[in-house]
Amino acid sequence: MSTPTVTVIVPGRDVGAFADEALASLRGQTHEDFRAILVDDASRDRTAEVFAAAAAADPRFTVLRHDVARGLGASRNEALDLVGTPYVGFFDADDVMLPGGLATLVGSLEESGSDIAVGAYVRLRADASGHYAPGIVQPWVAASTSPARRRTTLAEHPDVSGNIVAWSKVSRIDLWRREGLRFTEERAYEDQVVAQQLYAAAGAIDVIPDVVVHWRERADGTSITQRRHAVPVLQDYLDGMRGGLAVLDDAGFDDAARSRVHLILDMDVPALVRVAEHHPDDTYRQLLGAFTRDLLDRAENEGVVLDEASAPLLAAAQAW
Repeated sequence: MSTPTVTVIVPGRDVGAFADEALASLRGQTHEDFRAILVDDASRDRTAEVFAAAAAADPRFTVLRHDVARGLGASRNEALDLVGTPYVGFFDADDVMLPGGLATLVGSLEESGSDIAVGAYVRLRADASGHYAPGIVQPWVAASTSPARRRTTLAEHPDVSGNIVAWSKVSRIDLWRREGLRFTEERAYEDQVVAQQLYAAAGAIDVIPDVVVHWRERADGTSITQRRHAVPVLQDYLDGMRGGLAVLDDAGFDDAARSRVHLILDMDVPALVRVAEHHPDDTYRQLLGAFTRDLLDRAENEGVVLDEASAPLLAAAQAW
């Protein structure tokens, strides 16, 4: 085996039902010279067992375990301190990485010399029988990664700011350390802010339309993105989006900030409005209403043109 070029950080909590498939997809990568750091965040199911078996069978895998749950952000930060390879990527232990995922991302960086490579992804959704199948590349994902670009920048390609997930990218560890980048801890949506920090700090970015990860939307509704009906989770979600916009504003990436405002108002807010319309806690509507009014004021001042289809839902939120 060659010297590892990339470390893949894999946090997980209570993902025993999916971890076998996730780690098998990692072991099956065509880019074989990687190291994987598995972080079991105090799981109460068989996650620890699956992680331990993977490490026993494959020397590329190392396990860290928390006795008390610390969250995705803290788990990723702890593993970041242990990275000794030129590149780092992230992968959640309930998802599936396509066989050529690492090869596509790492290979692009090695050829271009860029700081970050960003790939496309699709959702894995369960049907009525519980079988998971991948969907299509959604429009906002395509806008961020298609067509292929080498050595672009956030200023040249502002729509890349819409790809805020941690696990569709590989980046240079030097960028993280030079900029002192860390994930937000003790909050959900911990990748929103650091994604924009990465884009803003990168000297060059590769965007790749190839799908590299299947992102699982769990049938039991326990994924973070499926728990947005909880008021504290909503607060974290809104704070993450605000924080990401603040990064773009402070760094002077006005076009990227406008792109992000457009996407949030056309995609994120309408989905939250549908939850809020039937929510038993008026606090949910108040939080979403204040957030929406702020963004609509900003959109009007900055000349952001919104899709007509989202207008009724935005009007509802504006009134709360």
